Amino acid sequence: MPYNEQEIPVYLFLGFLESGKTKFIQETLEDKRFNNGEKTLLLVCEEGIEEYDFSKYPKKSNVQMRVIEEKDELTEANLLKMMSETKAERVVLEYNGMWLINDLFENMPDGWMINQVMTFIDSSTFMNYNANMRSLVVDKLNMTELVVFNRFEKSMDVQEFHKIIRGVSRRTDICYEYTDGQVAYDDIEDPLPFDVEADHIIIKDEDYALWYRDIMEDPMKYDGKTITFKGIAARNNRFPKNNFAIGRHIMTCCVEDIQYCWAVAQCDEDKIPPQKSWVMITAKINVQKHKMYKGAGPVLDITDISPSAPPEKEVATFY
Repeated sequence: MPYNEQEIPVYLFLGFLESGKTKFIQETLEDKRFNNGEKTLLLVCEEGIEEYDFSKYPKKSNVQMRVIEEKDELTEANLLKMMSETKAERVVLEYNGMWLINDLFENMPDGWMINQVMTFIDSSTFMNYNANMRSLVVDKLNMTELVVFNRFEKSMDVQEFHKIIRGVSRRTDICYEYTDGQVAYDDIEDPLPFDVEADHIIIKDEDYALWYRDIMEDPMKYDGKTITFKGIAARNNRFPKNNFAIGRHIMTCCVEDIQYCWAVAQCDEDKIPPQKSWVMITAKINVQKHKMYKGAGPVLDITDISPSAPPEKEVATFY
C-alpha cells in the first residue's frame, strides 16, 4: 500500500529553539516502552545545540532521521519521499517554533494522523516570547495536549503562567519542571463563569468567548440544554434551508487573529434574521452531524429570537 494511503501516527513536539524538545525526544526514543523496534522517521525541522544520540536507542537502526531546514522543503512530495526511503511506520516530528502549525497541516500526506501533541517551553524566556510573538505562542498552544514548562524557578508565579495557557485552552494539561529536579502538575481549578449544570444556561456578553471554546471542545456537555446569548447572524449559499450561523467575532491574542466564531442555528425560514444583524437567541442544543461542521457539532434549534443592540464590546475576548 502506498505511504499516502497508510495510516501513519505522528507524534508532534512543539516549542521554540532550546525549549527542551530534543532532550525529551531523545529520552523517549531511549525508552523501550515507546521504542520497541517500530520503524520510525525522526523528522527534525529545527536543529539546536543538543544532538540526537542514536547509540542509546534500543534498536537504533530502526530510527532514521531526516532534516528539513527551510519551510519551502516542507511539502507533501518531500514528506512522502522520506517515508518511502525509511519505510517508517510512524513519525516523530520536532517542529520549528517559528513556523505556523497550518504550514505542516497543509502539506501532511493523506493518512498521517496526529497521535499526540506536546509543547515544551523554556520558562525563563516564555514571558518575552509571549509579549513579542504572541501569535506564534497561541498557534502552538491551540492544539497541544500537554505544555511542559522546564527550567521553572521557585520564585516564578505559577498563576501567571497558568493564566496565559488557560487564556488559550482549558483542556491543555500543564507541567512544571523545576530547576531542582522536582516536577509538579497544574491543579488550579478554573470554574466557568456560568452554570453549565443548569438546564437553561444564560451566557453574558463578556463570557461568549469562554463559552464558545468550551462547547467546541466538549459539545456533549451541552447536548439537550437550552442556551441564551447575543450574537451576529450570518448566512451564505452553502447553508441548508432553514439554517443560518449565529456567533461573534473573537480575538485570541491580537487584532490580526480576530475570527467570526459561530454555531449552526435552525428555525423557520421566515424567522431567519437579516445578514450581520445582532440578535438575542434562545435555543435548544442538539449535538448531531451537520454538513457545515463536516461532522458532528452543536446545532441550535431556535425557540426564541429577537433583534438586539450590540454588546458594549463587540469583539469577544478570553480576558
